[in-house]
Amino acid sequence: MKEVLHQVYSTEEVDKVISGIAEQINRDYEGKELHLICILRGSVFFCVDLAKKLTMPVSMDFMAASSYGNEVTSSGQLSITKDLDDEIEGKHCLIIEDIIDSGNTLKKVKELLAARNPESLKICTLLDKPSRREVEVKVDYTGFEIPDKFVVGYGLDYAQKYRNLPYLAEVEFVEN
Repeated sequence: MKEVLHQVYSTEEVDKVISGIAEQINRDYEGKELHLICILRGSVFFCVDLAKKLTMPVSMDFMAASSYGNEVTSSGQLSITKDLDDEIEGKHCLIIEDIIDSGNTLKKVKELLAARNPESLKICTLLDKPSRREVEVKVDYTGFEIPDKFVVGYGLDYAQKYRNLPYLAEVEFVEN
């Protein structure tokens, strides 16, 4: 099988939507400090570019979590492979995700983090696939709502490839 990429959102479109999200966050957190929790690995590009557009004092931490293991469907068990380095109690926290589909992992991550008593805890995602949702997850800031297509670029990968693309593309799998 060979992958053929079809651009869905250009670099400029991605930048514009991130600027729009940043404007909303800047209004909502004006006069406050904000702690960004970047969900590894795919969210790094989005998190960094978003952080550069925020006007309040920002701190940042990283978490790697999965409920999939080596499977393509959720096991329902949350596995934290990298936990936060910093305490979040009393902080305004924003979980930064690259894409939300089933919602299983993110729901469990949010419950885990909420138990650590942050002042507030919201979710921000670059991409949202609501048609794939299996559990209810309140997303506070969304970049693009997309159909059930396999996308790469801007942090999202296929077999660890294509994360570095500065745009978002749909992957078409074709016979060689």
